[in-house]
Amino acid sequence: MIYRSKAPLRLGLAGGGTDVSPYSDVYGGYVMNATIDMYAYCTLEITEDNTITFHALDLNEYFECSLTKEIELEGSLLLHKGIYNRIIKQFNNNMPLSVKVTTYSDVPAGSGLGSSSTMVVAILKAYAEALSLPLGDYELAHLAYEIERIDIGINGGKQDQYAATFGGFNFLEFHEDDRVIVNPLRIKNWIINELESSLVLFYTGTSRDSSRIIEEQTINTLKKKKQSLAALHKLKEHAVLMKEAILKGDIKLFAQYLGESWNSKKNVAAPISNRYIDLVYNTAMEAGALAGKVSGAGGGGFMMFIVDPLDKLEVVNTLKQFDGGIYNVHFVKYGCQGWKV
Repeated sequence: MIYRSKAPLRLGLAGGGTDVSPYSDVYGGYVMNATIDMYAYCTLEITEDNTITFHALDLNEYFECSLTKEIELEGSLLLHKGIYNRIIKQFNNNMPLSVKVTTYSDVPAGSGLGSSSTMVVAILKAYAEALSLPLGDYELAHLAYEIERIDIGINGGKQDQYAATFGGFNFLEFHEDDRVIVNPLRIKNWIINELESSLVLFYTGTSRDSSRIIEEQTINTLKKKKQSLAALHKLKEHAVLMKEAILKGDIKLFAQYLGESWNSKKNVAAPISNRYIDLVYNTAMEAGALAGKVSGAGGGGFMMFIVDPLDKLEVVNTLKQFDGGIYNVHFVKYGCQGWKV
């Protein structure tokens, strides 16, 4: 039997960084994000050849081993290995499973669209379909978080797993003891259409190691560095204000807070911006953009800009001077989905 799944990537609209421990544990975090029509995909086959095979088509990475209940977390495809280990231990009575898992994503790793966490959700959803696991949305998202952040030890926040699982526009609250509350936002269709018409998504052509940026943010929080903490507090405030603006359909006010939020974000950790990002940002602003930011932890990947729809073509044409590319995306209302063939 063949099982497939897909999970949507997300745009971080506000509050990104406040979902990262220890800040979220001590002060609480607010994040607003929205899923888009770009996905991570997984195909899972239960086989009878007593082998375990993982193949990431987009990364051109392949792993195969004899049947075992635990795979060493080393080398490539750590996400695939970590998920397999947890599934076997928690849901399959420690019995090894002969399986072939094939994956790919619509965007490169380090994109800033939550690609790694979204892939974890997609793979987990395929296992849930294959083994009929009774996982609700909260359980699936939390399991994805535990596997990536704790089992495998990759630094990062909590928002991506919940965005990929639930889908749509959400205002997420993060509290101590890994408690997360997902508040779906009922945004009118005309507002979504206006936001899409006002959105320019630019890929910088460079990926980045988000864990290094998160590590510096974590150190700054633990040391209670005033500049970093003040910036994170401001990001929380902006998340609330931007939620209100988007619910009312005030795109210009949303853009104003977005610009202020990006200025605060750059004070959280030094690697969040760099000369190239600043150059692209300033060029877009000079061409008529209202505001912009780097999606995700920063340092590279995708940048999003809010523009007047009548100025969109000018901004797009101006950004074409840089390596990378412009992506047209639409917001989607559904989270991860799984099915059998």
